[in-house]
Amino acid sequence: MERTGMPDYTGQVTATPIGVPQSKAGAWLHRFANPGRFQRLVRPILPWLAILAFVTTVAGLVWGFFYAPADWQQGIASRIMYVHIPSAWVAMNGYAALAICSLLSIVWRHPLADIAAREIGPIGAGFTALCLISGSLWGRPEWGTYWVWDARLTSVLILLFLYLGHMALIRAFDNPQHGYRAAAILGLVGAVNLPIIVFSVYWWNTLHQGNSISVTGPSKIYVTMLYPLIVSTIGFYLAFVTMSLSQISSFIMENRTRSLLLAQAEQGPAQ
Repeated sequence: MERTGMPDYTGQVTATPIGVPQSKAGAWLHRFANPGRFQRLVRPILPWLAILAFVTTVAGLVWGFFYAPADWQQGIASRIMYVHIPSAWVAMNGYAALAICSLLSIVWRHPLADIAAREIGPIGAGFTALCLISGSLWGRPEWGTYWVWDARLTSVLILLFLYLGHMALIRAFDNPQHGYRAAAILGLVGAVNLPIIVFSVYWWNTLHQGNSISVTGPSKIYVTMLYPLIVSTIGFYLAFVTMSLSQISSFIMENRTRSLLLAQAEQGPAQ
């Protein structure tokens, strides 16, 4: 089918079939498929975003580990929550972002959505692994073991496998578009696991404690521990956003450079 219209991340023209009407939402989204526009928006703010992420994360962790009081029941082992809880939230919301990118890819064929999903995968997997490792270290003094097949732990382990499966699937085809489509389907299907993670402690009898922080009601955590946790969480989210934008920008530049080199090779040596 003949195609026209939208610039992709390599600076070439992609992927809107002629005769297929574009919705207003689709047209608005495709405005940001232009690599030059994306780079102009992102690259100037990346250094400042990285500094803000570093300062906020360090401030939250130092506050939590050295100045906030320890839990009266769990003692000093509770301080690992300043790593465990933010990494868990980022892991889940990172996959939610991946699923949204998958939806944009399937419905609107948005090229930057494919790239974003590709680059979010390894970062989200890293935060999920950090969540599982820190949770295991926390579980050892509390439960007497590093791992139990608890509903919350098992569903987070499945989340890690979903991230790894997405990373493998998106790179499994010689034609990148086939990999993007297959990975986008997995990204959407895997989103079913997110509510299971959130509500598993209520649906089943689990060792993992229920949620201590509530947006709609009072939290079950002292404010002297809640505030550094919030700061640490903001730092983790800023780190996730910074790493994701940096990786997307780098991928765009790599493909643009590769396209220029291929174009020069096809033209042959200069006369």
